Amino acid sequence: MIEQIIAEATECDFKASLETRKPKSWLKSVSAFANGIGGTLIFGVADDRKIVGLQDIQKDAEVISRFIKERITPLPQFVLTPVKENDKNILVLAVTSGRTTPYYYKADGIMEAYVRVGNESVAAPDYVVNELILKGSNRSFDALITDTKKSDYSFTLLEATYLERMGLHFEPSDYISFGLADKDGYLTNAGKLLTDQHVVYNSRLFCTRWNGLEKGSIFDDALDDKEFEGNLIYLLQSGGDFVRNNSKVRFVKEARYRVDKPDYADRAVTEALVNALIHRDYIILGSEIHIDMYDDRMEIQSPGGMFEGKPIQECNIDTLGSVRRNPVIADIFHRMKYMERRGSGLKKILTETKKLPGYTDKMRPEFYSTPTDFRVVLKNVNYIEGNGQDNGQDDGQDIGQDEWRDRLVDFCSESRTREEMQNYMGISSKTSFRRIFLKPLLKSGKLKMTLPDKPNSGNQKYIKA
Repeated sequence: MIEQIIAEATECDFKASLETRKPKSWLKSVSAFANGIGGTLIFGVADDRKIVGLQDIQKDAEVISRFIKERITPLPQFVLTPVKENDKNILVLAVTSGRTTPYYYKADGIMEAYVRVGNESVAAPDYVVNELILKGSNRSFDALITDTKKSDYSFTLLEATYLERMGLHFEPSDYISFGLADKDGYLTNAGKLLTDQHVVYNSRLFCTRWNGLEKGSIFDDALDDKEFEGNLIYLLQSGGDFVRNNSKVRFVKEARYRVDKPDYADRAVTEALVNALIHRDYIILGSEIHIDMYDDRMEIQSPGGMFEGKPIQECNIDTLGSVRRNPVIADIFHRMKYMERRGSGLKKILTETKKLPGYTDKMRPEFYSTPTDFRVVLKNVNYIEGNGQDNGQDDGQDIGQDEWRDRLVDFCSESRTREEMQNYMGISSKTSFRRIFLKPLLKSGKLKMTLPDKPNSGNQKYIKA
């Protein structure tokens, strides 16, 4: 019986006895369950699931009910059930996920809301409390009216993109009907996120192409890095361009044709970026979306975990419903055909990646979430483990930096500028190119300057020694 209760519970805590002198030890779990996806407290069972039992089950049930009514506000829905297991009495307290969040523990001169982090109930940080307040009042951050006048800002990119993708002009009345402004001309937060100007500080995207399989110093180990800020459409376009500029489309020669082999499915990348932009938590101060590209994978990380429900890694993607943190932004992205209403974005990432030539089950995209962030991991289908850095060349081979340097030397059989060399290599970062390729080749004597007495000259070129 007890194992069945545990299996059916969304979250579960065990208490060997009922603590009455320090009831906060278990009441904070009641608050956390009500603020989250619900959960179950089992009294009379130790943490190791050993059944200890309660001496006076009737009295304990009355005390539990009284403490919840007195110290949790507003009052959550709960069911208290006596259960007999191995001739021992236990109490099962099932707390329902609440609609009027946040649910506070209010006693001892404090008023705190709790949330679940792993198997613990911890005090909710301010930004989580703010989100719970919005959720409890059936409002969303992006729908809130601000004190920003629409007339003070421009929306050229939004209107041009809407015309391009829909074939329709974005009418003045659409700002109101789409939830971007009110009748008095004040923007919602969604409207602020779609201005041409950078109005919302958190609307930022940091992109890095790392050298190797792990993060390092941005100055020494980044092949390319960019920071973008402002309009959400601009962030989506810039993020997609960064990924395309730092990945390759290889090909395999067949008898009568060739098969293109991109590192990543373009549609899967777009879906992952759209998911990050519309589902992220914009309340968290100083936060931004990150794209981190490595030799073997790409990670897209956004602030804010699952809006409702369990961590994504514990969910079945095929049956996962869609609950949107920012419904106004989601609606406008749907209207411009960047996404579908059905909440099928994660499934689309899986199916589009599966279409790639050379795909195996080891390359299946992965999804992770914590209470504070959401992460999508896309695997580079052209990466071969043990062959060093994947440079994505169209000869179907994986080559390392030494061979790349040799190719660069051959390219410099006639004098070349640094810009020509970088374009040949497909590297946009001047600092990374100098550190990884140019300086080692000059030091080894394989390349030489055409103007050695003027190393910093704007007319400087390099040629094979």
